[in-house]
Amino acid sequence: MGRGGAVVVGATRNARRKRSGARSTRAAASKTHLHIENTGALGPVFEASRERVAEALRRHPGLKSKLEITIGYDGDILEREIATADALFGWQFDRNDLAERAPRLRWVHAHGAGVSHLMPLDWLPRGAVLTNSRGVHGPKADEYTAMAILMLNNNLPLSVTNQRKAKWEQPFNTSIATKTLLILGVGHVGGGAARWAKRFGLRVLGIRRTARRHRYVDEMHRPKALHKLLPRADFVLVTAPLTAETRHMIGARELDLMKPGAGLINYSRANLVDYEALAKKLKAGTLSAILDVFDPEPLPSSSPLWKLPNLIITPHCSSDDREQYTLRTLDLVFRNMARFIKGKPLLNRVDPRLQY
Repeated sequence: MGRGGAVVVGATRNARRKRSGARSTRAAASKTHLHIENTGALGPVFEASRERVAEALRRHPGLKSKLEITIGYDGDILEREIATADALFGWQFDRNDLAERAPRLRWVHAHGAGVSHLMPLDWLPRGAVLTNSRGVHGPKADEYTAMAILMLNNNLPLSVTNQRKAKWEQPFNTSIATKTLLILGVGHVGGGAARWAKRFGLRVLGIRRTARRHRYVDEMHRPKALHKLLPRADFVLVTAPLTAETRHMIGARELDLMKPGAGLINYSRANLVDYEALAKKLKAGTLSAILDVFDPEPLPSSSPLWKLPNLIITPHCSSDDREQYTLRTLDLVFRNMARFIKGKPLLNRVDPRLQY
């Protein structure tokens, strides 16, 4: 497997050495330089390896002669490559003085949907744009949210708690049909959850910043309606982006408004929910929850969350498809690269004001 320094498109590694880093050849060929920066700690699911990049590029044959792609790992060749990079794809990278270090950089793509760790965007070179991977999670995210809603309706968090205690208790419930799901943040993931929810016969309430209607949402509201909607919900699904405005949007007051026996799913980001306040509700047995996101991650073994009753923990693995997630992300990047070369607006551009 090619690692740091691998050139997927453009000069071979030997030819590259002979040129001793000279970039005049690239300029003469008028190729766009895309540098891919891998973060090893993320693991193989998120690795944009040489093989994955080549596979994704085969679906965009028109780009092959227009690109030079370099692949780095944990900063091993970052300084050398960003000096001439037009575009950068990565998750974690040194952003200090990026404008000086990367004078040609005009586009950065974040290998993920959440970009709160990149805020504020004061590091982004002037004239450059940031895009993200929202929408890439697709079918896997739909499966997870549907599973979590069904698990809550069938009292799985309580059953898991009882299993740890070797306690026989039959938590009978009713069918999910006609119950109410409240989705906080009806974007790609929230919209997919709404579609599945309608198949189960649920009534769907939605909250989104614009209150723009959605085909599978029965009632759409703005964020200010949250307190009115929470008492109506049997299940609350959090799929909103993390911003300064949404931090702890579900706190002690909001949890108090939820009906006894309701269930909470946090798919999006840990800091959207006050986990300390949630812990009190879980211990009291008034709520149940399924959480996929935490701060910090990995969740330390000393965290009290591990032993909370009425809670199921999934370790941030809800929707990143083991085989397809990075390939789909690369496909998005190459679709955007075609637009970038032609000077067209990029898909999934992050608004620095909205922070997503």
